[in-house]
Amino acid sequence: MATSGTATFDLDIADLIEEAYERAGTEVRSGYDLRTARRSLNLLSNEWSNRGVNFWTIEETTVAVTASDSDIVLESDTIDVLDASWRTGTGTDQQDRILTRMSVNEWNATANKNTTSLPSRYWINRTLTPTMYLWPVPVDAGTLVYYKMRRIEDSGAYTNTFDIPPRFLPALVSGLAFYLAQKKPELVNRLSFLKQEYEEQYRLASEEDRERASLRLVPRIR
Repeated sequence: MATSGTATFDLDIADLIEEAYERAGTEVRSGYDLRTARRSLNLLSNEWSNRGVNFWTIEETTVAVTASDSDIVLESDTIDVLDASWRTGTGTDQQDRILTRMSVNEWNATANKNTTSLPSRYWINRTLTPTMYLWPVPVDAGTLVYYKMRRIEDSGAYTNTFDIPPRFLPALVSGLAFYLAQKKPELVNRLSFLKQEYEEQYRLASEEDRERASLRLVPRIR
C-alpha cells in the first residue's frame, strides 16, 4: 500500500483546543471556551519555560559593544543566557574568548566594577528586561556573542500553529487538557488521570529533546 509521502502534520491553535477539550471529556461550546483555552495555552508555555531548557528556543545573538560599554540590555523575550563569549577581529583573525558567569554574590563582592580590560566575566540581572554586566569593562570595542533561551511565542490567531516542534504536540495537548479540566467542576474526577498523562507525555518529549554530544569526564589529579 502507498504512503502519503509527506511528514508535515501539525495542528493549528483551533485544532489544539478542540483536541484538548475532547481529551478532557467535554467539547468547545462557545466563543468564551475558545478564549479561555487560548489563555491557558499561553500560561502552559510559560510553565514549560520553568521546567528547564527548551532546545528549540535557544538562539545565538550578537551585539556590537563599544569601548567602556559594560551594561548590555538584552531582548525582552530573553529568559536566560546559557553561554557567552567575547569576539574580537574578523575572518581568519577572529578570536572568541569564553566568558565565565558570575553569581549575584560574586558580582556584589567585585570591589572595582569599573576596572577596564578585556572582558572575562559577566553577571545577568534577570529583571523583566534582563541586563548583562560585563567585567572588566571593555577597554576596546568588540562583539558579544551569547546563546539565550527565549520565551515560547504567544499563540496569537486561532489559525496559527504553536511555537513548538511537532514532537511536543502530544505533551502540549495533554497539558492543555489538564489545564482546562481544572476550570470545569464536572471534570474534577478526571484531574488525576489527566495530570498523570500530561507528565508522562512531557517526560517522553523532554527526554528526546536533549544534547546529543558526547560527554567526556577527565579526573584532575594533583
